Amino acid sequence: MSSYPLRDDIFSEKPTEEPTRAGFGRGLKKAGEADERVVALCADLTESTQMHHFKAAFPERYIEIGVAEQNLVTVASGLARAGKIPFTSSYAAFSPGRNWEQIRTTITLNEQPVKIIGSHAGVSVGPDGATHQMLEDIALMRVLPHMVVVVPGDSVEAEKATLAIAQNGEPSYLRLAREKTPVFSTDDSPFTIGTAYVLREGRDVTLCGTGTMTFQLLKAAQLLEQQGVSAEVVHVPTVKPLDETVILASARKTGRVVTAEEAQIAAGFGGAVAELLSEKLPTPLKRIGMLDRFGESGQPNELLDYFGLNAEKMKPVIQEFINATSQYHREG
Repeated sequence: MSSYPLRDDIFSEKPTEEPTRAGFGRGLKKAGEADERVVALCADLTESTQMHHFKAAFPERYIEIGVAEQNLVTVASGLARAGKIPFTSSYAAFSPGRNWEQIRTTITLNEQPVKIIGSHAGVSVGPDGATHQMLEDIALMRVLPHMVVVVPGDSVEAEKATLAIAQNGEPSYLRLAREKTPVFSTDDSPFTIGTAYVLREGRDVTLCGTGTMTFQLLKAAQLLEQQGVSAEVVHVPTVKPLDETVILASARKTGRVVTAEEAQIAAGFGGAVAELLSEKLPTPLKRIGMLDRFGESGQPNELLDYFGLNAEKMKPVIQEFINATSQYHREG
């Protein structure tokens, strides 16, 4: 059995739900209380990104940039150079979507510890449609030298991640969702940057999830168990640096790996795992995510179902992969 604490109600008809951005809002306020160097900058979206809690508590440490995302990160870089710990927030479609070059040149090239918060990522943004459904941000940010990339699984973990990146002294990207999603972790569940966690042990396949897709994989594993499949679920909240030790140990144990992300699989989380396995432990891999296409307008749950990003749609895909693939490197 895994030692990772999970909430008791995660498989109930009505599990506890909260947007990951809510956890960020709480975490940023706590970070500001703990360290007066923490400052916040926003592109006119304080309530949407939940930065308004910090703004209300520390108005003298908040800067409203307006709809000027390039300026958002360049000002933050200057503040970091002056000894502050700046957090910037906007929709991920605009930051890093609109200002990636400024992030590259003024933040990562100069190794300034700016914290970039990309909210409303993934297709679950819903009715706003393809223009606002940022799917490429994991790929864009993990390719930048010196950039830490964190995709929390739920609001509790988002709060912990916010406090962690406030203290890590590195450029960091935190990816958040708009809609409420199930809370599967607890206050006692661990979170450390660069660490992955085995949430459920298994022997037939490793299911690696990042962000809110980890909950869907937990449900998929439960469905697969009914078919006699023993699935190990590994939660990977830090896409960069990737926890090679935990992922490789699980891959060696089960001999098959599936990744899931609410993002483009090309160069994203699945790409990172593919690179790791191909170089250090060649293992059959199935990547689940957005397959070289943009999103569409619709209700969040409707879109997750349409694009095959819920447990019910993942389960037959994983089953087919298992049926068609031999296990490699399995221990014992």
